Amino acid sequence: MTLTFQNKRALVTGGSRGIGAAIVKRLAREGASVAFTYLSKPDRANQAADAARALGVQALAIQADSADAAAVIAAVERTACEFGGVDILVNNAGITPMGPMDTFGLHDFDRTFAINVRAAFVATQAAVKHMKEGGRIINIGSCTAERIPFAGFAAYAMSKAALVGLVKGLARDLGPRGITINNIQPGPVDTEMNPANGEFAEMLKRQMALPRYSAPEEIAAMVAYLAGPEAGFVTGASLTIDGGFTA
Repeated sequence: MTLTFQNKRALVTGGSRGIGAAIVKRLAREGASVAFTYLSKPDRANQAADAARALGVQALAIQADSADAAAVIAAVERTACEFGGVDILVNNAGITPMGPMDTFGLHDFDRTFAINVRAAFVATQAAVKHMKEGGRIINIGSCTAERIPFAGFAAYAMSKAALVGLVKGLARDLGPRGITINNIQPGPVDTEMNPANGEFAEMLKRQMALPRYSAPEEIAAMVAYLAGPEAGFVTGASLTIDGGFTA
């Protein structure tokens, strides 16, 4: 594999497992120094960092709760300090609460938006201070921003729809500085959070044109495209990779 990201510095939030871990691995394989945040399970986070280092790059695991704005800012600042800057930010950390509107708690609502929306804004605001022309910001949204065929996902869908507006607005702010910002909207992905053999899998596959789950590596490939030089004219976009869930 070519070293597309040699001499680039990346930060991935929520990078110790699932989609985030696949993104960390892909960026590291292509030569980027990679920092990532994690909430818990430091042993697994350290293993992910060691795996990245084995590919010949710098790697840094940072414990940070994305619901804590100060912790998010501190993670960006530590990345910039240790790597000498930030070239790529991937706002991947997220939670998937579900429940009927009548009983959905305000605490769960607030935490959903703190992690899925506010953290992306806060991290972006902090990271662009360290970015030069050619910087890349990529949010991991969801195809549920466009289509929800079942009940109980209103707050989650609302939070992911907010990312669509965020990238459109920030594309205008950041375009004159030569920094792009985009949104990836995955469909069902085979992760611990939503496994391909889980209780919702068959129902979800029936909603899709391609009746299978994505592998996390397929989402990471889209991230690599948006972070790379060939996507220099793509900004303010929401790119859907969902097996036809929204078709």
